[in-house]
Amino acid sequence: MKSTYRETQLPNGLRIAAECAPDAASAAVGMFVRTGARDEPRELMGVSHYLEHMMFKGSNSRPASEVNEAFDRIGARNNAFTSHEMTAYHAHVLPDYFGQSLSLIADLLRPALRADDFNQEKNVILEEIAMYEDNPFWVVYERALECYFQDHPLSFRVLGTKESVNSLTRDQMQEYFSKRYSPSNTILVAAGKIDFDALVEQAKVETAGWTSRAIERSFPPLTPSRGSFTIENEKATRGYMVMIWPAPHQSDPMRYAAMLCAQIMGDSEGSRLYWSLVETGIAVHAAVGYQGQDGVGGFVGSVVCATEDLDKAESIVRAECKNLSASLTEDDLVRARQKIATAVAVAGESPSGRMQRLGSMLASLGTFNPLEAELDRINELTLDDLRALLKKYPFDPHVVGRVVPPATQK
Repeated sequence: MKSTYRETQLPNGLRIAAECAPDAASAAVGMFVRTGARDEPRELMGVSHYLEHMMFKGSNSRPASEVNEAFDRIGARNNAFTSHEMTAYHAHVLPDYFGQSLSLIADLLRPALRADDFNQEKNVILEEIAMYEDNPFWVVYERALECYFQDHPLSFRVLGTKESVNSLTRDQMQEYFSKRYSPSNTILVAAGKIDFDALVEQAKVETAGWTSRAIERSFPPLTPSRGSFTIENEKATRGYMVMIWPAPHQSDPMRYAAMLCAQIMGDSEGSRLYWSLVETGIAVHAAVGYQGQDGVGGFVGSVVCATEDLDKAESIVRAECKNLSASLTEDDLVRARQKIATAVAVAGESPSGRMQRLGSMLASLGTFNPLEAELDRINELTLDDLRALLKKYPFDPHVVGRVVPPATQK
């Protein structure tokens, strides 16, 4: 999809960016707010995600019952998400309905936060937390983050806890919204068949009443912790293991080498862990992923296998990690490049993929890098680059967490 990048900023601080593709058959729009679980006070853990839900409960001009109906009426594929780093609201539509979708999303971001809706939605959030507590992998993943990050805000749970959500009040949410949802902390992004000048003019109207304020994010120092733990969980029918260790942050030039090393070690097919754990029948799942975040990064490994094979699986993962630098080959580099290039290209084929990439990139990195430039940077990497990454960030799991069935079920 050939596109032209355009960007501007409104007087109220709202940043607007788009990849305009006149030949596209659709258009996508989103608003990315640079706020998430890491920006919450500990006692309000989960408020960002809870607030995301409340956005769909209507504004002062639109009741909750009309929000989804309005998106349905224009055939939008719309959704939202909350992470540790950001909260986003987006829609993918036919070009004729782009203006309406922008108007709806702008309206979402100025919610009424009615007390009745707040109290009703609290039960929905608590049910969502309970649902994730039924997932053994999610249980060990969240606990591993807490063990690794300790008092750092990246240890916070995106959904919060039952205790933090139960104690949260509507007024506390309103205060958090007022502090974080400033146009200066928000990025309006679009991709596909759009008129950028018209988009800017409409955005001026839609956000005319938004109050701007300076927003800051704290960056407490992190000393990665080491440790291990085992949780018995009655929902587990096998063993689940999560490992975490240091990696470059999301703006570090070494992030590209980190992506490739994670691909070589733990891709779903053809990786070191695939051949040593999955193909051998020891595990049904074995992977390593790179997670670059604002100011800090991490590698996350995961294994699912029979409970009695967890020790063997951990030993194999550690051995593969220790041997990775010495065992790297040109063939590893070529295959990893091609897989990442394919994934990037596929994501960039649709306006929705372009819009989400653009929003996430600007909210996290602050700058735009064309797809072609990203691919060029990946293709320039050498084995020496990967080995330099592994020297600075050795594949050495710091935290190892396990979830197993209760002893009586083993």
